[in-house]
Amino acid sequence: MPAKTHSLWTRIVAVLVILTVIVTLFFFMVKDMTPKGEAINIKEYTPWEQESVRLMDKLVLRDGGRVKPFSSYAQFSMLRLRGDRKIEITLDSGEKEKIQPTEWLMDCLFRPQFAIEMPSFRVDNAAVIESIGLKSHGRRDRYTYKELEPGVEKLFELAQSYEKIEEKKRDAVQKMTIDLAYNVRNYQFIISYFAFARGGVEMKSANPDGSSRFTDFSTVMGTAPMILQMAQESQGTGAAIPENLQSLLQQVLDGSNYAKYGLLMIPPDDKALADWRSAGDRIMDVMSGDLKDPSAAIADIKALESLARKAMSPQAEFRKELSAVVKRFSDRATERGEYRAIDAENLYNRKNFTLNAMVCFLLAMLVSIGMWFLVLVESPKRIVKIAYGLSLAFVLIALGYMFVGIGMRSYIMWRPPVGNLYDTIIFICAVAVAILLLIEYFIRERVALTLCSVLGLALVLLARRYEVGDAKDHMDPLVAVLNSNYWLTTHVITITMGYAAGLLTAFLSMSYVVMRALGLGADGKRLLRLITGAAYGGLLLTLLLSLVGTVLGGVWANDSWGRFWGWDPKENGALMIVLWSLIMLHARLGGIIRDWGFHLASMFMSCIVSFSWWHVNFLGEGLHNYGFTSGKGFIWIFYGGVMGLIIFGIAMWLAEKIKDFSDQANNKTEGEQKPESVTANS
Repeated sequence: MPAKTHSLWTRIVAVLVILTVIVTLFFFMVKDMTPKGEAINIKEYTPWEQESVRLMDKLVLRDGGRVKPFSSYAQFSMLRLRGDRKIEITLDSGEKEKIQPTEWLMDCLFRPQFAIEMPSFRVDNAAVIESIGLKSHGRRDRYTYKELEPGVEKLFELAQSYEKIEEKKRDAVQKMTIDLAYNVRNYQFIISYFAFARGGVEMKSANPDGSSRFTDFSTVMGTAPMILQMAQESQGTGAAIPENLQSLLQQVLDGSNYAKYGLLMIPPDDKALADWRSAGDRIMDVMSGDLKDPSAAIADIKALESLARKAMSPQAEFRKELSAVVKRFSDRATERGEYRAIDAENLYNRKNFTLNAMVCFLLAMLVSIGMWFLVLVESPKRIVKIAYGLSLAFVLIALGYMFVGIGMRSYIMWRPPVGNLYDTIIFICAVAVAILLLIEYFIRERVALTLCSVLGLALVLLARRYEVGDAKDHMDPLVAVLNSNYWLTTHVITITMGYAAGLLTAFLSMSYVVMRALGLGADGKRLLRLITGAAYGGLLLTLLLSLVGTVLGGVWANDSWGRFWGWDPKENGALMIVLWSLIMLHARLGGIIRDWGFHLASMFMSCIVSFSWWHVNFLGEGLHNYGFTSGKGFIWIFYGGVMGLIIFGIAMWLAEKIKDFSDQANNKTEGEQKPESVTANS
């Protein structure tokens, strides 16, 4: 009885330790994605009404090689600058208000006096702030443009000098300085975009009394032929351009330059033209005399002027102007066949499928850990079944979110679900969890279900961390070499499913080690055999998918690059998976490795799979580098964790061997002493 009690408490402590490690990792990953930042008060701030926000989301623009809704552009603009998708502020009433990406970008465009007081810039190293002569908040924090503005000129000077240094030789502060300068410059373009509409053009000496008056850019555009003629006549006679005309031209040039970059929100009115235009482009198209019929361009600018000037009016009036602008541009985009998936993408952005999946996986994991705790303390089976059912329900809901999200992304992108590094993460997550659920259906031992939640949560967290670090819209068109739906459907999906199979096999082996550590080797032999069988099946699936995917990749490479194999890092990684799988299978069949050896080798395979899938993108070599990101250090943490678990497994195996040897020696001693005892009794 004491031994049993000791074993029970050992298992309980082990479960609590595992729970602590998982929760700690989750906490630090979330904390890293959301650095500190207190809610600040913005005086006289009025939140945007949701009706206005939903209408703004329908505005379309061209960015990253595709037409997308305003909501997508806002999300990744905010993510790139701030590192997350919300800002919390305090209103004059004392209430807290969460500013979402669309609202943030609306403030930047239409109410910059509020936007510059929002902490929009994430700075991870205080040395960057101090280097431009400003006082930092601490090691990592967020700053407002108003705080950064006094040091902007110095920031641009430093960034320009650092850009002359070879990229590989720049230190962390230099890289962050360049990134911050780039973000500040883009932000300046955004908050100045509608400056032409807010200020207009000053017409010097235009009134009969010689005073100046202001007029709209659209009005000036209507007189463009006359203005050009006057300028040409002055140049033709060699005389200087009149001061009032020179001032007007300079104001038009400045206003168009402010509105030239970023938001390409005006579709061409001529179907034969492909390029979307910014407001600045549209102004210069007319003022330069490039358009035969400038009426549509003038009307476009006039509509934007009316919209910008209604931003501080009651929101019902603003929505009326916004509705007209959205209809004007969306109708034009629809005629061009470029409005197909805008509503679907807005729905995808609102539902936030990966975040919902993450929450469900987290709940499923916590319930699963509670379920195992109930099993260890020998609670009634009915309570264990309830916990099992809850965990299964959460996993199924999470998997549903994943599949719906992947399906919607495929519809929006109009291509197969895997085309870039972000796509592979969520696809591997969905495939691995689906296979583990299938394994759970056959073995019914709770292990595969628990792994569903752990692996699912880990991969969704990785997806969100990568999205924050990369800060790019991963639904933008692919590079030309990848733009093949046939090969994306065959090679890429096959090889990605091979990665999924390899990772879930390794996780099954990790669960085997944990089970043995919890002391289930003696009273749970059936469970351990089932895990081993499932891992063996996973290894066969990994070999099949990786081999077929590698061959298909060679055929694609031959078609695209004229060679089947080029010892590219990505190709080498795929070959390593195939070779390691073959080594494991032959060693297993030949009796060289048994249960412990098989599972330790399987865990090491997760490092090989991670290298082929993830790590090669950071090497800067070969033709498969499509997914660079700043989060390179995370892969080394993963390698270290796996190797630590392998060392722990080896220690467990040695401990069992020593115990078995000791037990055999004791049994042998008892066997030798037994005849003497019998003789003595005789």
